[in-house]
Amino acid sequence: MIHTATAADIALLPELEDASDSMFTDVVFPPGSIFDELGDEHTVLVAGDPPIGFAVFGPLGDHLHLHQLSVHPDHGRRGVGSALLAATVEGAAAPFTLTTFEHIPWNMPWYLARGWDRFPREEWGAELAAQVEAERVAGLDDLGARVVLRRTP
Repeated sequence: MIHTATAADIALLPELEDASDSMFTDVVFPPGSIFDELGDEHTVLVAGDPPIGFAVFGPLGDHLHLHQLSVHPDHGRRGVGSALLAATVEGAAAPFTLTTFEHIPWNMPWYLARGWDRFPREEWGAELAAQVEAERVAGLDDLGARVVLRRTP
């Protein structure tokens, strides 16, 4: 069910991303897509064929960073997100980080329940600090309180 995205999969993912973002009824995301800035160093995993969920991650300093995990709302609450998250971190030798909304139940609390912890700012490296700043500049902090989480192998 979980596999590395093909070019055909990636072509379908912006629409899936938009559908997933629609779950945030009180949040209007800045324009653009994670796929507009995707580099070769990133890995995209998908669930389903055609895809019903995806995860995007890649190196960020001395760790890996989960940039986005999305599941189509029609397939929510069926374990797809948990399966994608497990496949993402499976076998990773380096710690993972992510940024997410603190106040949305299927964001921070969901990750905490799956073994992630708050990552204190004083322990961030320059690359993670730059990622958080880029998200702030893009307007994500204006949409609600943000938090950085980590998971160690």
